[in-house]
Amino acid sequence: MTPSRATRGCDHDRSAALDPRPWLGPASTADRAVLASVEGPVLDVGCGPARHVRALLNRGVPALGIDVSPAAVRLARRRGAAVLRRSVYDRVPGAGRWRTILLLDGSIGIGGDPAELLRRTGSLVAGGGTVLVEVAPPGVPSGPLTVWLDRDGPRFRWGRVGVDALAALADASGLVLARTASLGGRWFGWLSR
Repeated sequence: MTPSRATRGCDHDRSAALDPRPWLGPASTADRAVLASVEGPVLDVGCGPARHVRALLNRGVPALGIDVSPAAVRLARRRGAAVLRRSVYDRVPGAGRWRTILLLDGSIGIGGDPAELLRRTGSLVAGGGTVLVEVAPPGVPSGPLTVWLDRDGPRFRWGRVGVDALAALADASGLVLARTASLGGRWFGWLSR
């Protein structure tokens, strides 16, 4: 992926130019607004270059990021963020003690099975803790996708979740949807264990 432009595609030959600047830059106004609601310690799953982890650390909130991408982990560490290269399905330090787990920037789609990912994150969050997810807006259907960051790069399974399906998905995963909100044109859900 080049810093100037990447292409994300999905099944049925749909593709869109994806501007990576939001991932590579600092936390946006919407990011900071949603992060103001979290309680530490925080685990950011699929943290990418760790703009959320960095924003939390700047506020004094203990946070750790995990990501499988070596390039993302390198960028995150250059930012001074605490990040481990690993999958959420591997051993995660602090299991059962995280007060908040982040699945932002569409990370709820990791692996193509959002229900399984929510069950896994539910096992990592502390009792009474929160899994904070970013989802697609109302009217956008949920379902499996095949995505890529570069037209010639590898394809991988992803899952899209619309806000309309979030309550049922949370329930099927052993979590409870506490609330949803739209901030800066993005949609978020707070799930409790």
